[in-house]
Amino acid sequence: MASRRCRNLLHDGDAVVLIKDLKVKGGSTLKMGTKIKSIRLVSGDHEVDAKIDGTGYMLKACYLKKV
Repeated sequence: MASRRCRNLLHDGDAVVLIKDLKVKGGSTLKMGTKIKSIRLVSGDHEVDAKIDGTGYMLKACYLKKV
């Protein structure tokens, strides 16, 4: 379980949305409001493993809101 500031507990398989634009290595940007289905929680600095448009990303839970 990863928490987003102790307000939303995230679990494997949850659907979430980005609450902030995120710059990604390589020059692209993930836009605020992007919906991500079926996240996977992992241990480490970046708590969430997600696929957006077929590309895998490691994200921090503080930039996500549960849908």
